[in-house]
Amino acid sequence: MKACINSFKSSTMEVPYLYISFLLLLASYFFTLHLHRKFSNLPPTVFPSLPIIGHLYLLKPPVYRTFAKISAKYGPILLLRLGSRRVVLLSSPSAAEECFTKNDIIFANRPRMLFGKILGNNYNSLVWSPYGDTWRNFRRIASNEILSTLRLNEFQDIRVDEGRILIRKLLSHSSMVDMKSVLYELTLNVMMRMISGKRYFGDDTPEVEEEGKKIREILEESFLLSDAANVGDYLPILSCLGGKGLEKKLLALKEKRDVFFQGLIEQLRKSRDKKKKTMIEVLLSRQESDPKYYTDEMIRGLFMVLLSGGTDTSAGTMEWVMSLLLNNPQVLQKAQHEMDTVIGTDRLIDESDVINLPYLRCIINETQRLYPVGPLLVPHESSEDCIVSGYKIPSGTMLLVNQWAIHHDPNIWVDPERFDPERFEGLEGTRDGFKFMPFGSGRRSCPGEGLAMRVIGLTLGLLIQCFEWERVSEKMIDMTEGFGLNMPKAEPLVAKCKPRLQMEKLLLNV
Repeated sequence: MKACINSFKSSTMEVPYLYISFLLLLASYFFTLHLHRKFSNLPPTVFPSLPIIGHLYLLKPPVYRTFAKISAKYGPILLLRLGSRRVVLLSSPSAAEECFTKNDIIFANRPRMLFGKILGNNYNSLVWSPYGDTWRNFRRIASNEILSTLRLNEFQDIRVDEGRILIRKLLSHSSMVDMKSVLYELTLNVMMRMISGKRYFGDDTPEVEEEGKKIREILEESFLLSDAANVGDYLPILSCLGGKGLEKKLLALKEKRDVFFQGLIEQLRKSRDKKKKTMIEVLLSRQESDPKYYTDEMIRGLFMVLLSGGTDTSAGTMEWVMSLLLNNPQVLQKAQHEMDTVIGTDRLIDESDVINLPYLRCIINETQRLYPVGPLLVPHESSEDCIVSGYKIPSGTMLLVNQWAIHHDPNIWVDPERFDPERFEGLEGTRDGFKFMPFGSGRRSCPGEGLAMRVIGLTLGLLIQCFEWERVSEKMIDMTEGFGLNMPKAEPLVAKCKPRLQMEKLLLNV
């Protein structure tokens, strides 16, 4: 009995010592990290960074707002540890400028992530290829052969035609319009007609409707899976322990996507029109002289990137624009007055008119500032050590630029939450230094900027010029952001429209 009592006393005395030892070990761990950071000249961080998970415990959706709060508290350049990944988070235009000018080549890489491995053809695509010859070839093809000014001008008739079809659709509609649906179908038809020569929505052919249903499912699934965070990208051990659910879904999507696009390639290979070339036909002609490079896999991957990047983003921007105009009718009236003054009421707006409509461009810019479709720019990764804002950024560090935080920073923008198109008066183009870069910057900026602005400018111009728009009730349009990398509206926009009186005569002949 005495031995048991002594044993109990001994064990109870050991508990405090174990607790104290654990605290000392933890304190030593954080102190060592602090010293390492101080003497390595690394950017500031957030305390604490927990073992294994690092700062993953901080992340709550929407991530760009969470990051903005963290940056507001700890500084515009931060070094975070997201599981096994080292991440530098920027919310400063000057720091972004350093990354995309002086250190542009260093940050021209992409981090290796599951999405890029599977849907990016093992990191062999325009978006996910590392910086080098392969990526340069992809960029050259996209910029010079597919999305060049010359090529976009060749496809202008498609965009004009789809704009007219949209007008006729709205004229025959009831006054209630599901704007999300009509805008998405327009952008998808524009892209698919440019890529393959087919329009998939608005046709009564059952076969075409079925194909349209398939491509829409592929795109919607792609957006859904791209929004799904793969914890295995940050904690690889979880992938090894059986976290294969997302991987299986991505593999199934890739197979579905490849089958669909290969079918399009085979159709156009058999019935190529030498006079009228779609984007696929342009690359098939290149394939004849260089089959080893212009493979079917490369063509499939390139057009999936263009389709994903050129539909949901443009449609989403236009939906946000129309929502803001409905909540700010005085802005809509000012835009219509500009249209009437510059264009008149005896013809419809054309793409070439947009450059002469500065207020329309101000509206688009202000919408992209408030609701950027890429609130976090596509991640970059450093290929070697470099210096940003006086801090050392080690090689292999993921770069996240929080564009949303920059666009909403009161130290950069006066009253940043207010919709004020006039703040962009005098701005030429779509950039304002590095405090406003809706299509990114540097070598890996979006090559589809020219196409996006043509589609957005012409479509919005037609909607504003031809119709009066009203909310469906006295209640203001809900401007809550939904979940997703492209910042969709939480509540899809439904609006009332009717032809403007001064445009009725012209619209009879559309």
